[in-house]
Parts: sequence; C-alpha cells; structure tokens
Amino acid sequence: MPMRFAMLLLIAVAAWGQEAKQGKQEKGPPPDPTNLKVLKTKSGAEVRQIMRTFTTGLGVQCVFCHVQGNFASDENPKKDAARHMIQMTADINRQFPDSKMHVSCFTCHRGEQEPKTAPEPKAQ
Repeated sequence: MPMRFAMLLLIAVAAWGQEAKQGKQEKGPPPDPTNLKVLKTKSGAEVRQIMRTFTTGLGVQCVFCHVQGNFASDENPKKDAARHMIQMTADINRQFPDSKMHVSCFTCHRGEQEPKTAPEPKAQ
C-alpha cells in the first residue's frame, strides 16, 4: 500500500509540474498591440497599464470597448468614442505649461460609465 501511494504521489507531482510549466509558457510578456490609432506606444505591457487606468476611470471591463478575444477589432463603436476621449484629454493636458497630466478619464467619469455633468441634487 505505501508503494502504491508513493507512486501515485510521484505521478501527481509530475503532472502538476508539467501544468505549471505550461502555464508559465502561456504567460510572459503581452503581445505587441496592433491597430493603435491614438496611443503612442508599441509595448504590450505599457498598453496594458494604460488600459487599466481606463477601466478604473470608467468602472468597466475590457469588453466595454473591445470585442472579446480580438482587441484590435473596431467593431465596437465605444472603442471609437474612447479614442476621441483619449485625444480630448491629451489636447487638454497639452495646454498646461508644466507638461503634467491634469485631466484623465477619472476627472469626469469618477469610476462610472457616464460622466456626471452636474452635481447630485442635495437631499432635503
């Protein structure tokens, strides 16, 4: 009985090691992005970081603007709207003499899909 258990344990550990090795091969650096029209980067890691700020700013997931499984696709019209917003914030930030980012998605959206254009009415 102990010999069978040892063999079973050895097989399980070997199989787990193989799965872990395959998982590491699939990870690694993200692929270089394609179909960039507004963003000025070519690094997959940099694009991922930028996209995280967008998803946080709007409180959405990637598929809000992208077609799942095909991030380069332009089929989702929200992607074009996002490009216009990215350009708008870049244009606004260029107006500041210190070259710092003063305006971002979060400035207006505050973690919501639709930006608030007026304060909430006060409860009476």
